[in-house]
Amino acid sequence: MQPARDITGYRKHWAERFGTAPFLPMSREEMDALGWDSCDIIIVTGDAYVDHPSFGMAIVGRVLEAQGFRVGMIAQPDWHSAEPFAALGRPNLFFGITAGNMDSMVNRYTADRRVRSDDAYTPDGVGGKRPDRSVIVYAQRAREAFRDVPMVIGGIEASLRRIAHFDYWSEKVRRSILLDAKADLLIYGNGERQICEIAHRLAGGESIRDITDVRGTAFARKSVPEGWIEIDSAHLDTPGPITPRADPYAMEPERAALARATPEGAAGPDAHALRDASDSTKSQAVASGREKVVRFVRRVKNADRGRSVIRMPSYEQVAADPVLYAHANRILHLEANPGNARALAQRHGDTDVWLNPPPIPLTTAEMDWVYERPYRRRPHPFYGNAGIPAYKMIRFSVAIQRGCFGGCTFCSITEHEGRIIQSRSERSVLHEVETIRDEVPGFTGVISDLGGPTANMYRLACRSREIESACRRPSCVYPGICPNLDTNHAPLVELYRKVRGLPGIRKVLIASGVRYDLAVESPEYVKELAQHHTGGYLKIAPEAISEGPLSMMMKPGIGAYDRFKALFDRYSREAGKEQYLIPYFIAAHPGTRDEDMLELALWLKKNDFRADQVQAFLPSPMATATAMYHSGKNPLRRLSRVGGEVRVPKGLKVRRLHKAFLRYHDPNNWPMLREALRRMGRADLIGSGRQQLVPAYQPAGTGETSEGHRARGPQQTFRTQHTGLPRNPRRDRRK
Repeated sequence: MQPARDITGYRKHWAERFGTAPFLPMSREEMDALGWDSCDIIIVTGDAYVDHPSFGMAIVGRVLEAQGFRVGMIAQPDWHSAEPFAALGRPNLFFGITAGNMDSMVNRYTADRRVRSDDAYTPDGVGGKRPDRSVIVYAQRAREAFRDVPMVIGGIEASLRRIAHFDYWSEKVRRSILLDAKADLLIYGNGERQICEIAHRLAGGESIRDITDVRGTAFARKSVPEGWIEIDSAHLDTPGPITPRADPYAMEPERAALARATPEGAAGPDAHALRDASDSTKSQAVASGREKVVRFVRRVKNADRGRSVIRMPSYEQVAADPVLYAHANRILHLEANPGNARALAQRHGDTDVWLNPPPIPLTTAEMDWVYERPYRRRPHPFYGNAGIPAYKMIRFSVAIQRGCFGGCTFCSITEHEGRIIQSRSERSVLHEVETIRDEVPGFTGVISDLGGPTANMYRLACRSREIESACRRPSCVYPGICPNLDTNHAPLVELYRKVRGLPGIRKVLIASGVRYDLAVESPEYVKELAQHHTGGYLKIAPEAISEGPLSMMMKPGIGAYDRFKALFDRYSREAGKEQYLIPYFIAAHPGTRDEDMLELALWLKKNDFRADQVQAFLPSPMATATAMYHSGKNPLRRLSRVGGEVRVPKGLKVRRLHKAFLRYHDPNNWPMLREALRRMGRADLIGSGRQQLVPAYQPAGTGETSEGHRARGPQQTFRTQHTGLPRNPRRDRRK
């Protein structure tokens, strides 16, 4: 992996002379007070503006400010007209458009497609302050306000829709958001490296149309440039044997000759579309004078990888064929390592959506620099005394790392932030904790979290840079922990101890999800966690207990949970503390049968757990589990028309049943569960015995399913996880 340009090494833009803004301005009055006649860059975001490093718009704004640019902020504008998008005037360089820390559709709708009543990223939690598909709407309105201004889109919503993607809310495959938003550039992943280069190149006089070589970006072009080697994705990972399409006008003797020339059993319906795509692409290449499509990947030398592009099935093909959709999803995930990924191209009509390889991860020094910008760590004064729920959740937390190498198929973190862990230094983390202690109003001495997408991947990495750069595995910990992975938690334990040893710090809690299969590799970490950083309850996420759904999730077996629980309970007892694990589970995930949910319900009852709230799997765009949901195939393996099917719980009835199994104790669910148990031949589980799941009687006034009903008892309660798009902004940090 070639080193990237240090984002702290750019020559600052001339507007640096204006200094640092107390808050990035949201009005012309604030701009006047700063002495600005215009903004160089305007960020439009679907979240309220909170100047805190857990909010993506604040990070991007402060990073650009540190490069010398004047950055304005338009937060949650009224999208019904272009007027609010012109409030700060015409930006000199570009508009940066983001939906915010969360995907706007996940933020707005539940897994059952019901409208949420609240929005944690809005003052006082009021819902409905952003449009559906915010990036598209905001980009269109900004274009109406200033037609000739370059448009750069980014953040989690743009990142996960960078190619043709399945959209759960419309139940169809949509085009790349780049085209629907009519944007000039799309930034995917964490955006600091890309946004700095784009801003400086535009400031230097380059046209946005000429910026086509920045890693971690996507853009539209009409054809593959001359000199590039085009690789057919079907020859990297063919979804089934290839056979020619039958000619419907051929005479019977010709058909017989074709059949004799085709190996027995070679027919694969998916191959027809791929062959057509290959032939079409090949003819285009010949006509344009560039190199022909490479038929086999062995013909591309390592020295030529930098000028190789993989031709994926087109939007029209994946929209019409779920198996080709799963194939494209598999190729995308195979080309995700910055050390060996190649460019990807996907045709949409007469236009290619071109994805450059992923960005090079930030170094520790760059991470420190990003998080040490002069954030005010509070909402903009514009909001007055209004409370922003997401801010309240994370105002006393500290992000110590980015990325996740777990590769869970339902999760968006790896697809957005990558699987190479980017960690901050001890010095930087300690400095931020001291800043919170000394400057944040209302601090009582408790740090609410030290973490990231996961709690315990700080400074964990492959033992060999060469192996890491060549690796194409989607996970470092599934089906087992890779022997090349350094699982030493000592640096994290030392960091915990130093933070809790600071004057004025009474307690340091860990709210990020603990990867328990990693934690058991370092018992000293579990001891530190149990004895000093747990406030009575600790959240972990087994997600399921049966092999079927676990294999589709790429999660460890329940045995790893049992080993972690034994260590956690032991160290809690040694400290004289009564503490509990709070397990998270997903209902209706691909690969889950009714029998799997029954097994989980019996496990919950045996262990005296009662679910407080449950939600079903929500297919987020571009996730591997979403490809399973849409296609009924498993893109974790080579795809074929015959075999490899994945059981997918679809439809409101089955999804509600799976949720009901998690809330077996709720009388409102008992009629549904009794019916299901009889259908499954498990009527023996109906009764009042300790080994039975639901009683035969029905309490008066119950029996109607109520999604919001909460039944509490003396047993422990927990909440289940529903998707890889967490509502915790400290974990999101989306750009």
